[in-house]
Amino acid sequence: MNFHRAPHVYVEEVALKVQDLERALQYYQTVIGLKVLERKGNAASLTADGKRALINIEQPEDVVPMRRGTTGLYHFALLLPSRADLARILRHFAELRVGLGSSDHLVSEALYLSDPDGNGIEIYRDRPPSEWNWHGGEVEMAVDPLNFRDLLASIEELPPWDGIPAETVMGHIHLHVSHLREAEQFYVNGLGFEVVNRFGPHALFISTGKYHHHIGLNTWNGVGAPRPPENSAGLKWFSIRYPGAAARDQAAEHLLAMGVNVAERGGALETEDPSGNRILLTA
Repeated sequence: MNFHRAPHVYVEEVALKVQDLERALQYYQTVIGLKVLERKGNAASLTADGKRALINIEQPEDVVPMRRGTTGLYHFALLLPSRADLARILRHFAELRVGLGSSDHLVSEALYLSDPDGNGIEIYRDRPPSEWNWHGGEVEMAVDPLNFRDLLASIEELPPWDGIPAETVMGHIHLHVSHLREAEQFYVNGLGFEVVNRFGPHALFISTGKYHHHIGLNTWNGVGAPRPPENSAGLKWFSIRYPGAAARDQAAEHLLAMGVNVAERGGALETEDPSGNRILLTA
């Protein structure tokens, strides 16, 4: 089942602010394996398939280093098409001696790393939905150790890594927010997502179509965490794609009814959540 196309609502692109565009481009091409789709001035877009942007990076003139303890990006997550692809990119990271974390989430297997500016990245593969366990409307997830031995068992039979697969999509985004209840109201009552997992008192996961999550929200940087400076490296915006203009406009109407500002920007609608995370609503 494909949870990243219509009729689902999902995260499609992420835009990042970086301190050094050349350094960021080198990292995302060499380490992550993306390709430059377009470059203009102090900005560039990166792609897996050569057709659509997954990540947009920009170097503001007055950029400052990322400030810890604020709202914003925890990580964005690139979803690979298969477990073999995860094994291949793991071997690639090992050859480059890239430091990383890992976890078995029951619904998925994931690798974690950060770009040179501290933007968190997850690279993962999904287990088949038939293997996900649901209890009372919530999907079971965990942070178990990843079984590297099993993941790499057939690595010698796999072709060498030659870049991130063209079928890679933006699987989800995970955000630091100030207040979990406010964030839940915004994303559920406003944008139309459903809560599918409450992970302790400080995190929850939301999706459409019973995916394990399209968006994660947490207060791990502290309840009431401040917004980062506008010129700080980190998240600039992310986009949420709706299956049509009617569905997107209905979400915008819900936000307006809640007193949330929505503005038109280049054919999309722009808003921000209560913690200052900017969002483009597309269709």
